[in-house]
Formats: sequence, C-alpha cells, structure tokens
Amino acid sequence: MDKPKHRNTVEFAVRGRLALFSDVLTRAGGEKCTYMIPTYEALKGVLHSIYFKPTLIWYIDSVRIMNPIRTVRKGMRPIKYGGGNDLAYYTYLEDVYYQVRAHFDWNYNRPELECDHNENKHHNIAKRMIARGGRRDVFLGTRECQGYVEPCVFGESVGAYDNCGVIPYSLMYHGITYADEAENPDDKGKMTVRFWNPVMKNGVIDFIPPKDCTIKRHIKDMPIKPFGKELENFIGLDEFSGGEADELDE
Repeated sequence: MDKPKHRNTVEFAVRGRLALFSDVLTRAGGEKCTYMIPTYEALKGVLHSIYFKPTLIWYIDSVRIMNPIRTVRKGMRPIKYGGGNDLAYYTYLEDVYYQVRAHFDWNYNRPELECDHNENKHHNIAKRMIARGGRRDVFLGTRECQGYVEPCVFGESVGAYDNCGVIPYSLMYHGITYADEAENPDDKGKMTVRFWNPVMKNGVIDFIPPKDCTIKRHIKDMPIKPFGKELENFIGLDEFSGGEADELDE
C-alpha cells in the first residue's frame, strides 16, 4: 500500500465462489489452470463491468488478497471444434475475496471525446455503480465465475496474508494494450500483450502501469474505432439534458 492515492480513486471489494485467471501456457492444451493471484487485465475487466466509457482509461493501482489462496479441480466438457464435446479438467481458485484500488485518466488517443472530460461526473457515477454492484455482470476471469462487487475501504478488515512478508511470483500475464489505449510510441496502432513479475507484500500487490511493462509483444496491427455525433455512437456530455450534467458534478 505504498502507492499514492489519486483524487479520483475508487475502492471496492469483489468476491466469488470460483475464479479462473488462466495461465496463458495452459490455454493451448485445453485444460486451463489458474494463476494464484488475479491479473491486472481481469481486475480491469471487473471495473469495465462496473462502469466503462471510452473517454477514460482505468488503471488498477493495487489488489489485496483477503482469503487464503486455495484451488479446486473440476471436470468440464468443452465444445470441440470438430463437433461434439471433450473432457477437460480446469483448475480454479476457490472462495476468493479481493480489495481493489484503482483510478482513471483521460484517453488522450481520443481527442474527439474531449468534451466528455468531466472528472467529477465520471468519478461520482463510478462510485454509485460500485454501490449498486456494477452495471453489467461481473466475472472473475471467465464467464462461469460470477463475481459480486461492493464498496470497501482499502486496507480495512483482516486479510489472510497481512503478515506474510514478501512473496515473489514468476513471470505472469499483465494484460493487453489495445491501440486506442497505447501510451508508448512503439505501441501505437498495435495490439500488445504485456507480462511482468509481481510481488506480494503482506497481502498487497502493487501493479505497475501498462506503459512501464518492458516484457511485451506486438500481436497485430489494430486501427482505432472512431467515435462522434456524426457516427451516432457517442455523444459525451450531450447525453444529459438540462441540469442533469450539473447534478452529477455535485
């Protein structure tokens, strides 16, 4: 919990009976095995289910592991590409509970959305959506792992690893940088996969931001989807009429 707290910080707890943050090395064989800790991308996906706008980019600052890390193996019947079903065994995390701290910044790759740069509006909506459990269904890694969100104060309550000291993890998937969120010049116009070496200190993992990940690979070229009134796919602050936008600032 050494990271500075931003003024548009949000804090929430997410729980679930199962979670599957699948190790990329196990996906090709068909029998998925979870990482022991949540990935940056999975937690960002939780926030997108809570509140998403192309105007802003969510950054996960820290996650706190509250429950003991336990796994369970389940037999699954995935659909085969040639038709029919196959038998596979997936390794899940069981009874997970995390506290998450995150903040947002503007997506400067989208100058057409500058009219929507209203920090108070987005911060207040995000906090209300956390209190309501999110706008969309929350998943912990995969579709079958339902998650449940509620507000919390990061660092409060007793966690299972509060006094565990330092636990380093090996090379791990961090996330994907899409073209419209790329900050480094060499990532512009590309889809990039990122990796890093996480360290847990007394139950808390402080994530490095995507732009600081040095272990990465460009997957493919990717155009940026445009937004605008003329395309009828985003209207920013004009979506509120009268005094509605002012009310959100309060």
